[in-house]
Amino acid sequence: MKLQINDTFNKELPADNNRKNTRRTVIEACFSYVTPRIPSKPVLVHASEEMIEAIGLQSTNKSSSEFLQIFSGAKVLKGTEPYAMCYGGHQFGHWAGQLGDGRAINLVEVIHNDQRWALQLKGAGETPYSRSADGLAVLRSSIREHLCSEAMHYLGVPSTRSLSIILTGDQVMRDMMYDGNGAFEKGAVVCRVAPSFIRFGNFQIFAARNDSKNLKVLTDYTIRHFFPNIKEGTQEGYAQFFKEVANRTLDMVIHWQRVGFVHGVMNTDNLSILGLTIDYGPYGWLEGYDSKWTPNTTDKDQRRYQFGNQPGIALWNLVQLGNALVPLVENTETMQMTLDHFKIAYEKKYLEMMCRKLGFQMDKEEDQLLVSELVKLLEVTETDMTIFFRNLAIVNHDTKIEEGIDFLEPVIEAFYKPEELTKEILRFWQEWFVKYTNRLKEEQRSDAERQNNMNEVNPKYVLRNYMAQMAIDKADNGDYSLVDELYQLLKKPYDEQPEYEQWFAKRPEWARHKVGCSMLSCSS
Repeated sequence: MKLQINDTFNKELPADNNRKNTRRTVIEACFSYVTPRIPSKPVLVHASEEMIEAIGLQSTNKSSSEFLQIFSGAKVLKGTEPYAMCYGGHQFGHWAGQLGDGRAINLVEVIHNDQRWALQLKGAGETPYSRSADGLAVLRSSIREHLCSEAMHYLGVPSTRSLSIILTGDQVMRDMMYDGNGAFEKGAVVCRVAPSFIRFGNFQIFAARNDSKNLKVLTDYTIRHFFPNIKEGTQEGYAQFFKEVANRTLDMVIHWQRVGFVHGVMNTDNLSILGLTIDYGPYGWLEGYDSKWTPNTTDKDQRRYQFGNQPGIALWNLVQLGNALVPLVENTETMQMTLDHFKIAYEKKYLEMMCRKLGFQMDKEEDQLLVSELVKLLEVTETDMTIFFRNLAIVNHDTKIEEGIDFLEPVIEAFYKPEELTKEILRFWQEWFVKYTNRLKEEQRSDAERQNNMNEVNPKYVLRNYMAQMAIDKADNGDYSLVDELYQLLKKPYDEQPEYEQWFAKRPEWARHKVGCSMLSCSS
């Protein structure tokens, strides 16, 4: 198996001199060398043929014993030195100090077709940053990460990718709901792939320790390899770097809001410096449209990371990154301008995005009211976000909006309990649809063209939590067919795919409160 190895992170940045794999405080270093734990009996659960080819291998490689050994951690590639990154972060708004890759081990960087990929194992054993944890992962969380990483990519959402899931053959103790009811689960390793796994927290840890020297070294490295349009080593360049990170973060969050994705744990150590969705833990997609929903049990009271708060948290995290970069920039006015611009740009881009979802080519000032009224209506009764926007394309400019409930026929499947649509609520919906169809009449294109454009931004299929849980339940019994079925389905989320029509449905009632189908813990 031949990969074009081109390591930079562990070649150009300062390393931890202590090579013992003991939990400790690591200072003046970007990473610590770590050897992955050797699994007892690795077995392939699933692999992405697209990512196999993207890193320079052949799809047939996934059947080889070498593939199994390398991407389970059983074998270290010759000439490489795996490592775990050192970083800090704010968790739920509080500075947590040193965090680091507690259950992630970076294997190698490769280049293929002029694209750099870092390969990282999640669940391959403890590192100096594991604190009181074991550094392992279970099949349940690994399937969720593997499927979601790829699903997000095909939705057009900036994301890290996933190469493979491999069972380790070992049992791992997990208390999934943190309620004292721990149980053994099947251990697994995911191979995550991204141009880089650098996070906001990588910069924060040096700033918190007043280590401006290594902060500069890391920032210069990041600019050199991932922001080549920026001149490294200058104050202007650092300010421009911050602006670029803010813009990428903004675009990522807009995409999250577009498809109804809730990250669940937007700590600063879980935000990518490249604007990629990273660290798939207690995530979820909106079932009923609810701006206050969070999938994270740890966040159920504070709801810091609820759907509607994601843009604000992104900005809060950028403030923390900006504070970390202050030692490199004497004049921080441009950085403050970047933060101020984020607020304005979000409102503009959000309206543009929502107007595309509604089928408008260009947004108008009055569209803001139409959008805000719709969001309020969607929350009055439990209304499925994905189904509503997908089926809204059926409504034409000449659709008759009359009293009663018939005018809602195109989107009626989106309502969990149509019987809750009282006369008063129906009147509000009727008024909105009259405004909407009148607005459609202003579009200078055919209904067919508009419908096609709407279907390009409103997915038909997303990875609902109950779908992932069904795949997990089957896989736990040794049947990986549903993992692959969902993987194939989610590669074309905007296509009709009539053979998979059963997945275009509201969350079933049995899944409303089932563990793994509603709220999840950080171990998910």
